Amino acid sequence: MLSTKQYQEFFVDYLKEFTTLKEPENLYNPVNYILELGGKRLRPVLTLLSAEIFNTDYKKALDAALSIEVFHNFSLVHDDIMDDAPLRRGKQTVHEKWDTNTGILSGDAMLIMAYQLFEKYNPNTFQALAKLFSKTALEVCEGQQYDIDFETRDDVIIDEYLKMIEYKTAVLVGAAMKMGAIVANASVEDQNNIYEFGRLLGIAFQLQDDYLDAFGNPETFGKQVGGDIIENKKTVLYLKAIAFLEPSESKQLQQLFSISLEDNSDKINTAKQFFVESGAADATKNEIEVYTNKAFFVLDKLSVSEEKKTILREFGKSLMIRKA
Repeated sequence: MLSTKQYQEFFVDYLKEFTTLKEPENLYNPVNYILELGGKRLRPVLTLLSAEIFNTDYKKALDAALSIEVFHNFSLVHDDIMDDAPLRRGKQTVHEKWDTNTGILSGDAMLIMAYQLFEKYNPNTFQALAKLFSKTALEVCEGQQYDIDFETRDDVIIDEYLKMIEYKTAVLVGAAMKMGAIVANASVEDQNNIYEFGRLLGIAFQLQDDYLDAFGNPETFGKQVGGDIIENKKTVLYLKAIAFLEPSESKQLQQLFSISLEDNSDKINTAKQFFVESGAADATKNEIEVYTNKAFFVLDKLSVSEEKKTILREFGKSLMIRKA
């Protein structure tokens, strides 16, 4: 078994071979651009790690890992267009650097390229990977639509929000791990359990991201603290606060999340005060712990050695040690 850093390095080397110059340049240059912007490469690393957990050389899973990364970045290109976002990882978004039409078409090409990568596997593996990919890709689209719908709704409940982050974020983490198991020809039971581990860990990770957006350290969080509050996003902190607060205070928080200001420092501090005093902050931390423990519980069902279960558990813990 390799370290996370080693998997990242080997994957990035493989990615460089994929991002070669092709014609027409205005279709493929944006593809290469978004893929080369960096990021943690979390999902492809999970595919490689999962293959080795089930006793298969990670190199056999490189194309499946690359497919996951290409699809993930395709979704970012289209998300950025929908959000009219100017920056991605500190650089111009594709539609800003080129134009919207180029962003749409290059994104479409990436989705097709992601499917093509499965063609390098034998028919049975190809079919299993493509079936999982199709299911996951559609769920990600559903999650994105839920997220869009929630922007104009004032009656969103916690269960709906959890379903949204499961589809928009967590299912891709689960799929990344299951793809490694499929390539390794693991049993169907092990494939499903490693998927469940990834899905539950993905939910915990996103809930923690919500928490750190409000209470994280700006120097270590990696993005603007309070961004969700500024954008009036109805995260788990907001929804729990609305549920816990007295009606008059709940109305104040709802009103706070209906306005846009030039100077948001007071808005951020007031919202955080509501989150803490209502108990929403502590409840969110508890929710993160619950989903993390659920993920670790699934590991007991895997038919792999205790040493490998420990590797997965430690990897999961490493994802969840981002501190406020």
